[in-house]
Amino acid sequence: MSELISKLKGIASQVRRDIIRQVANVNSGHPGGSLGCTDFLTALYFHIMDHDPSFNMKAHNEDVFFLSNGHISPVWYSILARSGYFPVEELSTFRLLDSRLQGHPATHEGLPGIRVASGSLGQGLSVAIGAALAKKLNKDTKTVYALTGDGELQEGQIWEAAMFAAHHKVDNLIVTVDWNGQQIDGPNDEVIGLGDLEAKWSSFGWLVMHMDGHDYENIISTIESAKENSNQGKPIVILMKTEMGKGVDFMEGTHKWHGKAPNAEQTEIALSQLEETLGDF
Repeated sequence: MSELISKLKGIASQVRRDIIRQVANVNSGHPGGSLGCTDFLTALYFHIMDHDPSFNMKAHNEDVFFLSNGHISPVWYSILARSGYFPVEELSTFRLLDSRLQGHPATHEGLPGIRVASGSLGQGLSVAIGAALAKKLNKDTKTVYALTGDGELQEGQIWEAAMFAAHHKVDNLIVTVDWNGQQIDGPNDEVIGLGDLEAKWSSFGWLVMHMDGHDYENIISTIESAKENSNQGKPIVILMKTEMGKGVDFMEGTHKWHGKAPNAEQTEIALSQLEETLGDF
């Protein structure tokens, strides 16, 4: 396990460098949530999921992931590139005109790894439920994963989808909520308080689990436990505690870096805190 965790930490450090450089290159993007979800997505793509970078849109007989909070595209693009879905060098085109790497993930340019446009908050869970039902119809035993933001839970469609999934026993679905307590306008509790999330999800008929999104042993063991509890009649949600901006000290724990790019000096400071392990793009 220690060797695996060391490997994952090395990949995550490079992914965080990729995030900073993508956003800084165009002075645009969302570094805060991207940095906060890096450890989770690194563990998911480089250890947990059974997925194929050669990419088939139908994802038959493989696990599939949907990013509902699509504004954190910098981390997903880096993860996909470092997993072999497309060349790492393409990260340098992030948010440029005619790039496949749009600010929010899009499908019209055919970027491998992206199965649905996302970032219109509240919609990704519904899509993930549809994919999970399709797997059931196709006798496909693999798992559908989805990630949402905690501020995104203020969207009504999330709870419509939550009711639907529980009613139809969509139990091959594992949803993770990035519970960092921050959104673009400030702390969640100051914008619209989320209340008791465990009680909410449980009352909607979901199996609720908790996870530390920066502890690899906990990430791996929690998702393994979720998989063991799948296919038992209930969809599963993992409430994942993270820190926005994780890995860059001046970005950590504040909403101010939700959608703000660092200037040249800040970029150098950020990169000095992150080890280059796989080579920059």
